[in-house]
Amino acid sequence: MAKHNSHRAPGRPVNGAARLAYKGIGGAAMLGTVVVGSAFAAQGASAAPAAPAAPADVTAVTPAAPVTPVATASLSSGSTLYQGSRGERVEDLQQLLNDHGAGLAVDGKFGPRTHAAVVDYQRDNGLQVDGRVGPQTRASLNGGSSDSGSTSSSSSSSSTSGSSIVNIARQYIGVDYSYAGSSPSGFDCSGLTSYVYSKVGIDLPRTSSAQAAGGTRISKSEARPGDLVVWSGHVGIYAGDNKVVDAGSSKGSVSERTIWGSPSFVTYR
Repeated sequence: MAKHNSHRAPGRPVNGAARLAYKGIGGAAMLGTVVVGSAFAAQGASAAPAAPAAPADVTAVTPAAPVTPVATASLSSGSTLYQGSRGERVEDLQQLLNDHGAGLAVDGKFGPRTHAAVVDYQRDNGLQVDGRVGPQTRASLNGGSSDSGSTSSSSSSSSTSGSSIVNIARQYIGVDYSYAGSSPSGFDCSGLTSYVYSKVGIDLPRTSSAQAAGGTRISKSEARPGDLVVWSGHVGIYAGDNKVVDAGSSKGSVSERTIWGSPSFVTYR
């Protein structure tokens, strides 16, 4: 009996195995095509450059303009303010001075600190430096310029105030002189002047030397009724026409008499 030859010629594949190999190769190839194609697609998607971000909306910052202090008050026209004055107009003055860095207590009393602040303001702003707030200084504080109408009003008010001082002083003619007295029961010289001035809203220092130093020294030709007449150790109220109302120890009472010697004149107008 002839034996089946189990050996095959070299290089000759078995048909079934070849078909399997073909399928395997074909399947792998097909699979490879899908996998490789998908991989390239995925790679392309992930590698696509991102769209550039929109530039930030940067707005240029303009430096803020310097803030100009706004006045919190205004000073109304009226009589000249000076050391010893008091009232609402003095409060307005103090507030305006504070707007310029004075740092005053707003108490309506024109004392030494307010006087010093006025002097500083006048010096810094090229005004007449006298510590008194008349039309020119008032207008500057209010941010404007003075006018003849306000000057006339100021002069008229000052004259009226001076006449009032003299009239009040004359009411006490005949009251006894009393050392350190400051009431109608008895006056010394500075007690009379400070008492009379208080009646028109002006605080004077208590002693004659302090009253002389606290006001503005003027010439006799500039003096008006109501100003002070000052001697060494004595003071009285100028009544006009070379007369003074004073509480003198030599007379023993308050009197109106002719001015003697060479006194100084001091105003609180």
